[in-house]
Amino acid sequence: MALVSLLSGVVAGPTAAAAPAVGSGAVPAAIPGAAAVPVPQWEPGLRSYFVLTAPGDVSPAIGAIRANGGSVFAAYPAIGVVVAHATGENFASTVRKAPGVQQAGATRASDIPKQAYEPVVPPRPPQHTPMGQERPRWNLTQIGADKSLPVASGSRDVVVGVLDTGVDGEHAELDDAFDENKSASCAYGSLDRRDGAWRDTNSHGTHVAGTIAAAKDGVGVLGVAPGVTVASVRVAEQPSGLFFPENAVCGFMFAAQQGFDVTNNSYYVDPWQYLCPDDPDQSAILEAVRRAVRHAERNGVLHVAAAGNSDYDLANKTTDSSSPNDSKPTANRPLTADCIDLPTELPGVVTVSATGMEQRKASYSNYGTDKIDVTAPGGDPGHQDEGVLSTTPGGRFGMKAGTSMAAPHVTGVAALLASAHPEWTPAELRQRLYAQARDIDCPDDDRCVGDTARNSFYGEGVVNAAAAAGVGKAR
Repeated sequence: MALVSLLSGVVAGPTAAAAPAVGSGAVPAAIPGAAAVPVPQWEPGLRSYFVLTAPGDVSPAIGAIRANGGSVFAAYPAIGVVVAHATGENFASTVRKAPGVQQAGATRASDIPKQAYEPVVPPRPPQHTPMGQERPRWNLTQIGADKSLPVASGSRDVVVGVLDTGVDGEHAELDDAFDENKSASCAYGSLDRRDGAWRDTNSHGTHVAGTIAAAKDGVGVLGVAPGVTVASVRVAEQPSGLFFPENAVCGFMFAAQQGFDVTNNSYYVDPWQYLCPDDPDQSAILEAVRRAVRHAERNGVLHVAAAGNSDYDLANKTTDSSSPNDSKPTANRPLTADCIDLPTELPGVVTVSATGMEQRKASYSNYGTDKIDVTAPGGDPGHQDEGVLSTTPGGRFGMKAGTSMAAPHVTGVAALLASAHPEWTPAELRQRLYAQARDIDCPDDDRCVGDTARNSFYGEGVVNAAAAAGVGKAR
C-alpha cells in the first residue's frame, strides 16, 4: 500500500452514468470525428494505459486506441490524456507510432481488477460518540496552532481536497466540515459520484482529514483549520489499497473542476516508487500526472504532498528494490537524478518531511537538498513519541505516524492562509508558507546539509500556524 503511512473530459467507464455532469459513457461531441464509445467490459488480461496527445484534441489517441482493439475508459482533452484499456503485449508500442500520439505507456504492471467494472460503494461505518476533553496536543503546539486556534479557524469558503483512501464524512468531528457534494471516488481511474463512493476503505484518509479540520467542539481532537471545508477524493483502490496514476490524474482534474483551494496528497503514485523518464511506460505516467497537477494549479489549486517514509536521500537516489509494487519488484533497479517520486517531486508541489515530538527529523522521514520544502509533526513512535492522534472511521480516534501525518498539518496552515487571503494564487500561498516557517538547525547528523534558513532535513523549517493567523511565532 503506497500510503506515505473533469471539466473538459469524460469518464467512459462503468460509473459514468452516475456522473452525467462529467460524462455519459460516450466521448463528447466536441471531439472532432468522435463517435459514441460503448461502455467497455472487463476481461482477464486487461491492462490500463495512458495515451497522450497535444492538449485540446484527443481524437488521435482515441482513433489509435480503437484501431488497436482497445477501449477508452476516461479522457481529459484539456491536458491531452486518455486512459485506455486493452489486452495484448504490444498495445502501447504500436499506439506510440500512431500519428498525433505523443506518448503511450502502461499505468500498472498488473491486470486491471474486475472491481474496476463493478465498483462497490464502501459501507457506512457505525458511529460512536466522541469522548474525552479536547486540547491542543504536542503536534499542534509544535506548529503554533495552540495560538492560532483561539483566533483563526479558517473559512468554509476554502475547500481542502483529501486525495486518499477516502474519508468518513459522518464522523462527529468531521461532519460539519465535510461536503459530500464536492466528494467522489477516482479509484480505478474512473470518476464515481455515487453517494458514499468517497467513503474510507482504510482509515488513513479519515486520520488525515481530522488533522486538517477536526471540529473545535470541546471533545475529541482538534484540527489545524476546523473552520474550512473538507472534500474526499478516494484514489486508493480495493482490495489492493494502491494509488495508481490514472486515479491520481482523475483526482487532480476533479480538484480543478470543483474549485478546491488545497489538496493533501499523503501517498505516492503506484506501482513505481520512483518513475524514470528513460522508460517509455514510466515516461507516459510522469507526463500525464505532471499535466494534471499543473492544470489544477493553473485553476487555483495548491498541492501539498508527503515526502515519503524510507529515510532516503531524495537528492541522491541510487537504487530501488520496491517497484513495481503491484507485481514482482525488480531488485536493485538503478535510479538517476531524473527518476522522481510522484506527486511530491513535481514542480509547485509543497514537499513535507516529518518531525517527532522533540522536533528532530522522524527516523523514517525522507530528506534531501532542495527536495524538502517544509516540515511538520508526523510522529516518531519508539524514538520521540507515540505518533499523531486524529480521527478514524466510526467516530473513533487513533495514533498514526508518517510523512502522511505531517503533510495535513501543512495543508491546514495553507488553508488558514487561503482563508485570510482568498485572492492569493498557489504560488503566493507557497511563498508565504515558506517565509513564515520557523527555522530548525541541522542536528549532529552529517546527512543534514544546509544552514538554519534552509536545509535538507527541514527545508524552510516547521510550518507556522501562529504566524498564518497573525498572532506571533510557534515555539
